[in-house]
Amino acid sequence: MSETMLSAEEAEPPGSAAPAPVFFKPSPPSSDSPPSTFPFPLQLQSPPRPARTVPRLLISARSQAFRQRFFPDATAREWNDWRWQNSHRIRTVEALARIIRLSADESEAIRRHRGPLPVGIGPYYASLLDEADPRQGLRRTVVPATAEYRRLPGEFEDPLGEDAHSPVPGLVHRYPDRVLFLATGICSTYCRYCTRSRLVGATGEKSVKKSQLEQAIAYIEATPQIRDVLISGGDPLSLDDDRLDWLLGRLRRIPHVEFLRIGSKMPVVLPQRVTPALGRVLKRHKPWLSLHFTHPDELTPEVAEACGRLADAGLPLGSQTVLLKGVNDEVDILRRLFQGLLRIRVKPYYLYQCDPVAGSAHFHTSVDKGLEILRGLRGHTTGYAIPTYVVDAPGGGGKIPLLPDYVAGREGDDLLLENYAGRIYRYPDPNGCLGADKTVLSERSSCA
Repeated sequence: MSETMLSAEEAEPPGSAAPAPVFFKPSPPSSDSPPSTFPFPLQLQSPPRPARTVPRLLISARSQAFRQRFFPDATAREWNDWRWQNSHRIRTVEALARIIRLSADESEAIRRHRGPLPVGIGPYYASLLDEADPRQGLRRTVVPATAEYRRLPGEFEDPLGEDAHSPVPGLVHRYPDRVLFLATGICSTYCRYCTRSRLVGATGEKSVKKSQLEQAIAYIEATPQIRDVLISGGDPLSLDDDRLDWLLGRLRRIPHVEFLRIGSKMPVVLPQRVTPALGRVLKRHKPWLSLHFTHPDELTPEVAEACGRLADAGLPLGSQTVLLKGVNDEVDILRRLFQGLLRIRVKPYYLYQCDPVAGSAHFHTSVDKGLEILRGLRGHTTGYAIPTYVVDAPGGGGKIPLLPDYVAGREGDDLLLENYAGRIYRYPDPNGCLGADKTVLSERSSCA
């Protein structure tokens, strides 16, 4: 079966797809409130909506086969509608058991779940899961395991201390010139190792109120040292185009905000979200995009097309990857991922040591493993394919970069360096002291 594409953009009859979710609740205006600049009326019952255009999007052979097997009543047009994908997410043990053979551990974990970080896997992303093997990397990242319910010393509900650095709801101000703007608590697919597992999906996927967003924007407006805003959540691309356009526009109007970023996994787990209309919204406001990739199995034709559309809109694309035990903690896996990202015009940016969030111990590698992987990449692929390896310090210490140690020592005025192949080279460094603690100093060295 070959990859196919809808032959034309077609108008979808009104009411033929699931209604879009409501993302904002109305809040009563105060007497001294200025007129709202929100681009659409906030009301509980929406007026009849016009026919929606579904863009031409590629459907891979794998997706076609999966759709015909598990969603035979869904048309290609519906499959390519990101709202249809969201409304047909797999959320129960019964629904998931139709698609994969659940292990006893997976079934128990799903049945035990209460509270935030619900089960939620879109049909497209479900098509990438191994039907029989619960050890498959992607499957482990989205299907719960009973290990999530174990709490170990050193784990925290809020491992990065975000709540302690939140001056107003939904905003984290840790670094002097940057803020993290949590614009939503909704994701299209929930990752089991999520740093914000205490928050995402906690409200039953109800919207963030507009009044809360306005409060966060007011804080940014009143704090001129803020030049960089990272919009995250949840996943900000779960907002529809009008709401995202409004939010980006409000932030762009703040004179001292120079740099806008969006952190999202949606182009990876739901590439159908990256429509031409979304591309136009993002092109208008020119944010940088940090995309959350985990494994080379995510580099599908659909994702390549989505990233191409974003890159063609002039948007800089970087990737953030969390190092996960049993998922991607091998040199070959990450080399294939990072090289594949370059092919679709995404720069590998960060490789994160997994945060010590409560219930995540089964995903943790040692830091030694991360450094071993970096050493295995250096010299064996282009530097563009090697991200910065960081530990986000627990308690709010920020990102701390780590590198393998290539300093072998010092002899006199020469710094001894080890290259990727393990060979030692001399670099003339008469005024330096680096490496002096590793070798016996010659009489010529002035290092104490």
